Order: sequence, then structure tokens, then C-alpha cells
Amino acid sequence: MAESKAAIYGAIAANVAIATTKFIVAGVTGSAAMLSEAVHSTVDTGNGLLLLVGLQRSKRPASRAHPFGHGKELYFWSLIVAVLIFGLGGGISIYQGVQHMRAPAPLSDPFWNYVVLGSAALFEGASFFIALRQFRSEAEGRPFWRSLHASKDPSVYTVLAEDGAALLGLLLAALGVYASHALDLPVLDGAASVAIGLLLAGVAVLLMRESHGLLIGEGIRRDTADAIVALAEAHAAVARARPPLSMYMGRDEVLLAMDVEFVVGTSADTMVNTVEAIEREIGGRYPRINRIYIEARRSGVPPPSASGAAPGLQRPQL
Repeated sequence: MAESKAAIYGAIAANVAIATTKFIVAGVTGSAAMLSEAVHSTVDTGNGLLLLVGLQRSKRPASRAHPFGHGKELYFWSLIVAVLIFGLGGGISIYQGVQHMRAPAPLSDPFWNYVVLGSAALFEGASFFIALRQFRSEAEGRPFWRSLHASKDPSVYTVLAEDGAALLGLLLAALGVYASHALDLPVLDGAASVAIGLLLAGVAVLLMRESHGLLIGEGIRRDTADAIVALAEAHAAVARARPPLSMYMGRDEVLLAMDVEFVVGTSADTMVNTVEAIEREIGGRYPRINRIYIEARRSGVPPPSASGAAPGLQRPQL
């Protein structure tokens, strides 16, 4: 938690300084790409604050209205961040670029543009590597893109995605400023602004996809589920374990429910002891799975009906 906050605080501090400088230089030079970058940094600052709100609210304890806690608050606020990146960051950048392309105006001395872009790259790079270090510590040796999808901590991968987009955006802005001066084509500066907007929109869609899956009830990976089934079936008294039902309730909290069928003739005490052993083994191997519910029955006994009520009985209102 502390390391996640460190990544967010580092990103906020960098973006505040960068956004202020970019706005000043954009006003002096008239660069549309620089103005887009200033808007981008401002949006990133607000996004960092929203992620802190999400982190804080996700730590609230469980209540009668929310018996599983508020862990998904972080996923909700990360979705809001993605929408802001798409709408404000990407939309305004594309709008500014199109306006500049329709009425291109010559840029003044590009010197200060390069100074600001270079300084911004240093700040953004430092923030990016802080987030990358935290991300790598949670990757457990998996490839980068697979780890990105497997990560359930938006406070880290959102900052990582934002900073990565910021570095690419700075490169596009620098190319736009240089090309517009070198070729005496101010329209290229506007084109760079449009490219930055499209980049931000693409990153936002990626973040929306991740938040969407977690909000609607994304479960554990299939290989993890298969390993848990094998773990349960390794017990001599277990005849069969059905694939578990799971859901991320927060970045470090997973709910798991599983049906386990025992060999005919297994005593009640053996069933209880085996269930307790399976729960300990799952929790020990996968610490994030901390809410485990196992339905035990003897082989040949049918599971409860899908409605949870006996046939012919009306389901009560919840």
C-alpha cells in the first residue's frame, strides 16, 4: 500500500511542476502540441488525486450494507480516471490539434519548447521508473504484458500507463515542434497534437478494459483455478472437486467458493478435517484468496438448485 502511494505521489509532484511550465511555454510560443501536453499533465495530476481517493475509500471496513468491504472502490475510481484520460486528455488534445491544423500559425523560437520537453522527460521518466519498479516487484517473473493484465492494482498500472503515454507524448510533441520549424509547416505541430490525443485515447481504452473486467466480477486465472482443483482432489477422501467460482473483491482480496464431493462412506469428521486442510492449503499457496467457502457433500448427492431454494417454493425477495 505504501509503495503504491509513493508511485502516485511521485506522479502528482512531477505532473504539477510539468503542467505549470508547459502552460507558460505554450502561451509564449503558441505551440498546439505543447498546449496538449500541458492539458495532458493537468489531467494526470487530477487522476493521481482520484487514485488516492480510491485507495483511501477502498480501505473502509465492511458494513452491513457492504459485508465484503469496499475494495472495489479502487476499481471504480480507476475507471473514472480512464474516462478522464479519454475525454479530457485525448479529446482536448485532438480538438486543439484540429483547430491548429485548420488555421496554422507560425511558432516562435522553439528553444523553450525543447527545454521544457527535456525537463518533463526527466521528471516523467523518474515517475515511470518508480511505478515500474513497484510493478515488477508484483510481476513474479511473468512477461510484461501478461503481468499488466494479471495485475489487480490500478494504483500501480494506471500510473505506469499514464507515465508511459506521457513519455511517448513528449516525443511526439518534440517531433512536431521540430518538423514544423525545420520544414516551415506549422500544420505539423497540430498533427502532433492530434497524435498525442489518439495516444491518450488508446491508453484510456486499455485502462477501461482492465477496470471493466474487475468491476463486473473478474475471477482468478484459469491455471490457478485448475491448480486449486488438483490441490483439493489430491486428498484421498475427495472424489471430485468442481471448478471454483471466484471474484476479486479488491486488489488483495479474492472470494472463492467451491463444491467438493467426498467418497461415499466418508465420515463427517473426516469431511470437516479435509475441508479445513484444503482451506489452509489454498490460503497458504495463494494469500490473496482470503475468503474461502467450500460446500462439502458425499459423492452422488446432487448440488443445491440454481435458485438456492427447494423446487416449488417461491424465492424470497432480497
